[in-house]
Amino acid sequence: MVDRSHRGPLSHSVYSRSVPLPRFNFFLLHQRSLLRGIVLSLAALAGSMRLTGFPDAAHLHPSHWLFLPVLAAAWGMVDTARCIGRKWSLFHAGILILLYSELMILALTVFLWLYQV
Repeated sequence: MVDRSHRGPLSHSVYSRSVPLPRFNFFLLHQRSLLRGIVLSLAALAGSMRLTGFPDAAHLHPSHWLFLPVLAAAWGMVDTARCIGRKWSLFHAGILILLYSELMILALTVFLWLYQV
């Protein structure tokens, strides 16, 4: 005979199917996400460098697809700017530093797009 009076922490009766699982804000576009802005900007930087043939200096070339990293960098900057609060704090200052770095990424991608080697 099995004693079922003691249920452990991994018992299936503790959880129900009506409890929603947590979602990350990364995939919910209508919510603010600092991680999404940073990832978009860094991906735009890596994509623009890769599209111009960056690792090999002898094979640098223009690409007509560089408008996509420019759009991604702008979208990442907007996502980061949405995370600024109304009240000044160290978090606010950190977001401003991130915005300045993303502005430099956006300027570099626009330069690589417009300056056809």
